[in-house]
Amino acid sequence: MSLSDADIATIWLTLQLASVVTILLLLIGTPIAWWLTRTQSWLKGPVSAVVALPLVLPPTVLGFYLLLAMGPSGVIGEITQSLGLGTLAFSFSGLVVASLIYSLPFVVQPIQNAMEAIGERPLEVAATLHASPWDRFFSVVLPLARPGFVTASILGFAHTVGEFGVVLMIGGNIPGETRVVSVAIYDHVESLAYSEAHGLAGAMIVFSFIVLMILYNSQRRGRAASMTFGARP
Repeated sequence: MSLSDADIATIWLTLQLASVVTILLLLIGTPIAWWLTRTQSWLKGPVSAVVALPLVLPPTVLGFYLLLAMGPSGVIGEITQSLGLGTLAFSFSGLVVASLIYSLPFVVQPIQNAMEAIGERPLEVAATLHASPWDRFFSVVLPLARPGFVTASILGFAHTVGEFGVVLMIGGNIPGETRVVSVAIYDHVESLAYSEAHGLAGAMIVFSFIVLMILYNSQRRGRAASMTFGARP
C-alpha cells in the first residue's frame, strides 16, 4: 500500500489545486455572500439558485457544458484564444475554473449563514459611532463571521480534493498536469492495480477524517465563543 512517486506527485497536484481554488473562492464568495445577505432585490432568488446549482446538478452535466464552453468554439474558449492563452480544457487552469464553479456553494452558503446570524444590531451600533460601511464590514462583519469563514475554507478545500466527475470531464487524466487523486484512484481500479488504489484511497480516508474532525472542533469552539459573548453583560 505504499505510494509511488507518480501518486505522490498526484497528491501534491491535488493539494495545489485545492489551495488555489479555496483562496479564490474566499475572494469571490465573500462579496457574493454579503450581497445575498443585505440585498432586497428580486435577483436574490435567481442568484441564490445559480450559486446552489452545483449541489443538485450532476457533475458530469456541469463538466460537459464547461467543456463545451472552454473548447475552441465555446464562449470561454474564444475569449482565451483571443487573449493568446489557448483553450482552458485539459489544463490546470481549466481545472481551477471548473472547481471554482463546482465548489462555490460550499463556500458562499456558510459565509452567508454566518453573516445573516450577526443581525442588524452590531452594524447599527457601529453606524452610531460614525463607522463607514467599509469600516463596519472589516471591523464588525468579518470578525463576527469568522466561524463561517473557517467552515467555508475547510469545506471548499475538502470538496475540491474529492471532485471526480467535473475534473475528469475538464482535465482528463494527464499526469503532472490534470491527474488529481480521485482520477488516479479510478485509473488504478480500472487497470486492476488494487494495491495502488488502496494506498491513495486510504490516504483519502485519513484526510477526510482529519478534515471532519477539524470542522467539528472549529464549529464547537465557535458555538462556545458565541455563548460566552452572549453571556457578557
